Amino acid sequence: MSSAEQFNFNVTEIEVLQNGDIIKGLKKGTVNTNDGIIITADTFVYEKLLNILTAKGNVEIEDTNRNLKIYSKNVIYNKNEEIITTNKNSKAIYEKNKFIFADSFKFIRNENILNANGDVKIKDSLKNYIIAGENFTYYKENEKIITKGRTEAFLQSKYKITSSDIVFLIKEDNLSSREKTKIEDNNSKVYFTENFNYSINKEIFKGEKILVITNYNLPKSDKLFFENAIINLKDQTFIAKDTEIEIHKDIFDNTENDPRLKGVSSSSDNNLTVINKGAFTSCKKNDKCPPWVINAEVIKHDKSKKQLIYDHAVLKVYDFPVFYFPKFFHPDPSVKRQSGLLKPQINNSTSLGSSLTLPYFKVISDNKDLTLTPILFDGSTSMLTTEYRAVNKNSKILADFGYVNGYKSVTTNKKNSLSHLFLKLNHDLNFENFNSSDLELSLNKVSKDTYLKVFDQYITTSSLRPSNFDKLNSNLKISLNHEDFSLTTGIESYEDLQTKRRSDRYQYNLPYYNFDKLISQNFFKGNISFSSSGNNYLSETNKLETNITNDFNYNSLDFISNLGIKNNYSLSLKNLNSVGKKTSQYKSDPQVEFAGLFNVDFSMPMEKKAKNYDNLLTPRLSFRFNPSDMKDHSSSDNKITVANAFALNRLGLSDTLEAGRSITLGLDYKNEKKDNLNQINNYFELKLATILRDKEEKFIPNKSTIHKKNSNLFGSISNNFSKYLNVGYDFSLDNNYNTFEYNDFNATISINNFVTKFNFIEEHGEIGDANVLANTTKYSFDEKNSFIFQTRRNRKLSLTEYYDLVYEYKNDCLTAGIKYKKSYYADGDLQPTENLLFTITLFPLTTYEYQANEILDQ
Repeated sequence: MSSAEQFNFNVTEIEVLQNGDIIKGLKKGTVNTNDGIIITADTFVYEKLLNILTAKGNVEIEDTNRNLKIYSKNVIYNKNEEIITTNKNSKAIYEKNKFIFADSFKFIRNENILNANGDVKIKDSLKNYIIAGENFTYYKENEKIITKGRTEAFLQSKYKITSSDIVFLIKEDNLSSREKTKIEDNNSKVYFTENFNYSINKEIFKGEKILVITNYNLPKSDKLFFENAIINLKDQTFIAKDTEIEIHKDIFDNTENDPRLKGVSSSSDNNLTVINKGAFTSCKKNDKCPPWVINAEVIKHDKSKKQLIYDHAVLKVYDFPVFYFPKFFHPDPSVKRQSGLLKPQINNSTSLGSSLTLPYFKVISDNKDLTLTPILFDGSTSMLTTEYRAVNKNSKILADFGYVNGYKSVTTNKKNSLSHLFLKLNHDLNFENFNSSDLELSLNKVSKDTYLKVFDQYITTSSLRPSNFDKLNSNLKISLNHEDFSLTTGIESYEDLQTKRRSDRYQYNLPYYNFDKLISQNFFKGNISFSSSGNNYLSETNKLETNITNDFNYNSLDFISNLGIKNNYSLSLKNLNSVGKKTSQYKSDPQVEFAGLFNVDFSMPMEKKAKNYDNLLTPRLSFRFNPSDMKDHSSSDNKITVANAFALNRLGLSDTLEAGRSITLGLDYKNEKKDNLNQINNYFELKLATILRDKEEKFIPNKSTIHKKNSNLFGSISNNFSKYLNVGYDFSLDNNYNTFEYNDFNATISINNFVTKFNFIEEHGEIGDANVLANTTKYSFDEKNSFIFQTRRNRKLSLTEYYDLVYEYKNDCLTAGIKYKKSYYADGDLQPTENLLFTITLFPLTTYEYQANEILDQ
């Protein structure tokens, strides 16, 4: 049926009302127009006078002339104005697999414009993108969509773009906006930009004032700023103007740093990033120039080699040019392990002169590397150290070898070559039935007695570094730990570098073992343990001491009486099997000896609590008895203090037990004062101990003084007067209470930025013969500037051993100072020295130390 030649109805049922002014189409059908519109719906209402068609129920509109399909629940078509409006679940298909979803549409046919409102989405299922917002206008003629307000685009399951007022060119698959825009990728990288332009197909965007953040909202996040740039998101290449790169703060393990790069322009491809007229510093940001900066014509970041390469670089300290480097490189901050040059150092010393250290790190494989460190000194002296590291599944090897060429000794005035070798090997033997089974090898060797002290600052700082420069230890040890016992065995040697006779300097223990086992943890309310040790000492070429010692120990639990007296007892049984050669300690014939020691401890802790203080008083008494003799240790250096007076093996002897009968008396007192928050703000502590015997024991170490009937009175005082003053005092008073044979006094005074520490040690009589005073004083002018003074004086010899006076300026990336060092110590090649040094450390680049007077002369 035809109506006014505007619409052609093809419906199942039709109803004509108001003399034909209203026509209804019922029970589904189609309506079409002569200009290419086909409408399918459940019902139609046509108002002839207004020339408006309303369609409801599964409405589908196809504009064949404009290649557009519209779907909705409710559609109104104003034929006079050629406007089609929809509401409720509207959808449009404007090309194959390209959809627009919205709450409502307004399609202006004469202008070929479709406006979508309310929860709008554009979806391309082939190219895999969705664009969402609240108000989109589709210009069909130009194939362009313009959004109003906040808009989000989800692209290829990789990117999310958040912006507003976006222009989408459909044919070009291009998005653009002049508003602030955020682009997120699926690798936690975010781009903030203005006036952006993005190609969906090429994954390239252009923008202005770009901020790139890596690891967005995650730790270790870096920032990149570009004034304007073209960035390929697919392969992460770019070309940019006015570049600044901020690397995360703790990249150099210093949270105070702000490492950053700047340049007038930059570019990056798959392998190389180039920054032109760049500047690099790690210093904390402030309004002034950074303490140090490296300016370079070109800074390159080689991604495959993970290196930063500088061309024509100038190092500036507080904007003053210091060094020029035509070309140099170092690993980029992300590298934790890569071949390349490490931080160089320039140093100066009186004995060795000026030196330049240029370490090189070499990665051999995933589990092996080494550090080659050549050191050039004034004159013809040179040094090369090689530190090798290997970590395998069950083993770890550390080795350091050093060779010095052309060293001239001040004692012989001759040139010779020196060397050292340090080695550590740890290997997991993986024995079954053991919790752990380890093999350890340690080797330390030097070619000259004073080598370690002369080349102290050039010796490795790793765990290979000997802890004692006077005595070197080498050993081979096996350690086995079982659920029921532990066993350690091996061989070891000691070399005393202070002993002049070559034949007397070595001591060997070939072999030794230590075995420990807890037999019972609940035997007559106590614990029983067994230990055994064996040693075979060879010293002074032909002096041999061999012993096997077996110990059974019983230690009771603590018993507390109704009166509050706490006591426990212990029983020690020792079996010594020994033989000796040319030694006074052991006989030349095998000897089997047994000894036992019984010990009982009593104490009575008494406590008094008040609102602002606590008092604790503890009288102590210990009785011990050994009916057997002991080995002669009268000449040994073992000493007693109040800290070990009540210990079961207070003399620290392994092959014998303390002889005789003795009573140890002691008293502990502590007063703790509290503040309003019940926190301890100062305290006073006193400890006293003395040992009484029925007779003198001539084999007990004389320096301990406990071989006498009445030993010295041992004591300690610790007093924290306040946050400003802390005092400690250890003493030993002879048994006549006339002479202090040992004094160890230390005090710390801390007032605001001023801290000074004193230590005084004095020994008299049987205990020793020493008198030493040391002081360290530090004053901090502010958080960056400080002054430190250190000295130590041997009052017995009336000799000051050294003076150290240091002024230091320190911030997050630069430390500079002036050091005055004077040493009075002489030992072979080590001569008394007096140095005025200038030192500067540029973190993390280099350390420079030089004699200040030479700098001033220049």
